[in-house]
Amino acid sequence: MKWVLLTVIVICTVLSDVLQSHEMKRSGAQRVNARGLARLLRTVATRRFLILSIVLMAISFFTFMALLQREPLSFAVPASAATFIFETMLAKWVLHEAVGKRRAAGALLVLCGVVLLSR
Repeated sequence: MKWVLLTVIVICTVLSDVLQSHEMKRSGAQRVNARGLARLLRTVATRRFLILSIVLMAISFFTFMALLQREPLSFAVPASAATFIFETMLAKWVLHEAVGKRRAAGALLVLCGVVLLSR
């Protein structure tokens, strides 16, 4: 059961982050003032991928809470770091972001840690 919960967490978090990044890049720069906050809230309310992103993050959050009921925190947090690996790959392939050798190496180190943890 812990692997099912972890899989849901990873998939929902990765999809949420990628959708959020995509939509926020499309919306342009945001200001940190009352007018900018109002524009940001309007953007969130009118962009269906942002709404989907929020729903996915909520699913991830509540699934993480369920995982914590069954497993120790020392397993749940490092294992959910698998999101870093998938997000790095999708950032490169889907969002066409520049992912240098150092970032790729960092993601591989995280992968090694997740594999060690799963044993």
